[in-house]
Order: sequence, then C-alpha cells, then structure tokens
Amino acid sequence: MTVLSPSAEERLQTVLSRLHPRLENQISTASSVLEEHSHGEAMDAARLPAAVIFAENTEDVSAVLKECHVARVPVVAFGAGTSVEGHVTPPEHAISLDLSRMTAIVELNAEDLDCRVQAGLTRQSLNTQIRDTGLFFPVDPGGEATVGGMCATRASGTAAVRYGTMKENVLGLTVVLATGEIIRTGGRVRKSSTGYDLTSLFVGSEGTLGIITEVQLRLHGRPDTLSAAVCQFENLHDAIQTAMEIIQCGIPINRVELMDSVQMEASIRFSKLEGFLPLTTLFFEFAGAPAAVQEQVSATEELALANNGLGFAWAESAEDRARLWKARHDAFWAAKALDPTARVISTDCIVPISRLGELIEGVSKDIAASGLKAPLLGHVGDGNFHTLIITEHTPEGYERALDLDRKIVGRALALDGSCSGEHGVGMGKLEFLATEHGEGALSVMRALKNTMDPHHILNPGKLLPNGPVYRG
Repeated sequence: MTVLSPSAEERLQTVLSRLHPRLENQISTASSVLEEHSHGEAMDAARLPAAVIFAENTEDVSAVLKECHVARVPVVAFGAGTSVEGHVTPPEHAISLDLSRMTAIVELNAEDLDCRVQAGLTRQSLNTQIRDTGLFFPVDPGGEATVGGMCATRASGTAAVRYGTMKENVLGLTVVLATGEIIRTGGRVRKSSTGYDLTSLFVGSEGTLGIITEVQLRLHGRPDTLSAAVCQFENLHDAIQTAMEIIQCGIPINRVELMDSVQMEASIRFSKLEGFLPLTTLFFEFAGAPAAVQEQVSATEELALANNGLGFAWAESAEDRARLWKARHDAFWAAKALDPTARVISTDCIVPISRLGELIEGVSKDIAASGLKAPLLGHVGDGNFHTLIITEHTPEGYERALDLDRKIVGRALALDGSCSGEHGVGMGKLEFLATEHGEGALSVMRALKNTMDPHHILNPGKLLPNGPVYRG
C-alpha cells in the first residue's frame, strides 16, 4: 500500500497545533494581520502567510524553528516590513515570524560604547532611550526599521559616508539556526582573530541562514556641533563633481546627499521645501567640535563654489535640519505623489566614487531615451544612488521600467559596481547575481545555504538564484 506524504497544509497545521500550548496568545490568523505581513514596501509582490507568530524572546523563535524544521514548513522573519525588494513576502503555506515585540535593550555599556538589543527594537527607539548617555547609533536607512531587519539586509543610509554600514557597526549576534539551535557570534571586543567571522556571514543574509534575535552594536558619541546646508547647481555634473572631490579630499563630512532637478521639484511640492528651486541639489551635514565643523564647512563651500554652486543655504535650528532630512527620507513618497496612480520602482546601484559621474551621466541618457520620468537621488558620498522609475501600473509599464532598470544595473556592473548598495537582493535583484558574483562564488553561497538550512525553510526564494545545487 502506498503511503502519501502529508501535504503542505497538513504539515503547517501540525506545526501550529504543536506550538499552540506554548504560544497560544501569540499566533494569529486574522485577515488584517495576515495582510500586514504579506509584503514589504515598494515592491508589489505579495502573498498572505498561513499564520503569523509573534515571538517575544529568543526561545520562542527557537521553538518555532524546531517544529518547522522537522515538518519542513517555510518561515519568513518579519520586523517592521520596510524592506523594498520583497524580502518579507512569504511563499505558500508559510509562517511569518514577527519579532516586533522583541524591543528590549538587553545591556548598555556606555563606557565601552556598545550595547546589546533585541532584534525588534527600532533605531529611533534605541536612540531615544540612550539619549541621556551622550551616545547614539548612527546607521540611518530612513524608515522606521528594526535593528534585526537592518542587520538582515546589511542596511546603511545617509550617514554611512562617515559611520559606515551595519557591517561596520555590529560586533556580535544571537542567531537561531534552521534547526532551532541558538548560537552567539562575535562579542564585545573591537577586534578578534579567532575562528570564522560568523557575524559578517549573517549580516546581509536576509534571513536565509538563520534568524537574528539579538544584536551587539557599536555606539558613537554625539557630536558637539551639528550644522546642515543646501547648495543648488544648474548642472548635474557639477553637483556630482563636488561630492566626489569632498570624499577624495578627505573632508570628514557627516552626510552628502543628492537630489536631481526632477526629484527636487517633487520634494518641494510634497515636503513644502519653500525657498528652493527645482534644480539639482546637494544636502550637507557637518558634525564634530565647533572648530572642526567650521573647517569642514569652509573646505566644502570652497569646492562647491569652484564647481559653480549657487551658494549655501543654512539650516541653523534642529527643526530646520530635521525638515531637510525628512524631505530626503520622504523622496520615494514625493516621487509617488507626482502620479498617485503610477507604480514606482527604485534602483540601488553603487560604484567606486571615481566612476559615479560617468555612471549617472550614462543613466541620465538612458532615462531620456526611455521616455519615462525617473527622479534621481542618492548617497553620493559613498557612490550609491537611486533612480525612482515612475511607470504605468500595467504589465507593459512594468516591463518598460524593468528594461530601464536592467540598463542602469548593466552600466553599474560594467564600472566595477554592484546592483545593490543597501536595499539587498530579496526577489527583486536575483537576476543580477550571476553577472555580479560569477557562478563560482554563487556555488559557495549555495553550499552554505544547503548546509545550514538543508530543508530550505528559511525565507526560500530570496537572495540566491536557482542553480545546480540549489532550487530555492
């Protein structure tokens, strides 16, 4: 007699029934909760999970993964849902494991400039809670992101030019493996030459090798002085040249952000940026001791004016600075507001700083040839920029946008760059991985995945394209 294996639905129900005694009040199948966990931001791909489980500690995560590993039920970790490449979209018959209730600061070591936090804590909440220590956590991707999600996508943002990305600011992790085993990587020391660097392995793994539940973070002293300024340019090339020269001259600027004329026009409308023209614009922030800030300002202003900058407008108060940076962080929604019925697709290319001008000038030609409206902005201090491609919300419009996206990525890869500087791969960038990394490197990545997650239950279909030893 042939005995049929349990169906995916049957395996899922077995897992939920076994977890029910422990997690009864933390399991939800309410339609509104399932909808909230069906997708992230920006990317349209969505699918309802079969259930959402709200973890409250590392042991909860371990209990869920133990059962899912045995029953071969897929699990997708969920934090704030702010990722933009489809990272949190679940496959069929999957559990969405929500870590947003894990918000504790486990330990704070102000004298050593580090802390340990649970993965569901947001960076904004962390900085609010530690404000009185004179310290802060600088990585700023813009959204209300959780620390665990920022680790999973190796996030960076506007302050990376000075403080680095999550990779440079994570000292250690607590991770639950696919089998439910709990491990700790790294530690509190600033350097170590022992063993494999497992912390770096998990940072950027997008929940495909394990689920991060605690993070040991570097903290930094709050600067004595903060100053922000805006400089506008009639020519995109001049603005990019200014940003490149700032970095090449070694000016320790806090942030330098670009908006082209199309994005600036959208942001003036959406964010009420009164007093500015719809011209290519650089946003600057300077930080440090008063004398050091003045030195940074003088050097930057000299470079900008030498490249035909139209003069500096200063944001003196904390409120004015917050307004400028909020406008920068709201750029996607400003672009979306140009046509609320349209679809907006964000690119995320990065190249060596010396190639940035060549890349953006080429991309500008591609945008003009496409006939699409595509505002351009970015973290030009580290060679990273985004094009917000606005297109009709139709299959044909989507294909036109993807065609432009592929041309932009092709240019970046040809200039020794990457298809993603900070958004990650998810589902949206899978097609570019073979070109960027080569099949040899991908085969090593697939071998790691197969070893650490042999049943492929952890966020399947993300980060790694299918290949000879990996089906996704």
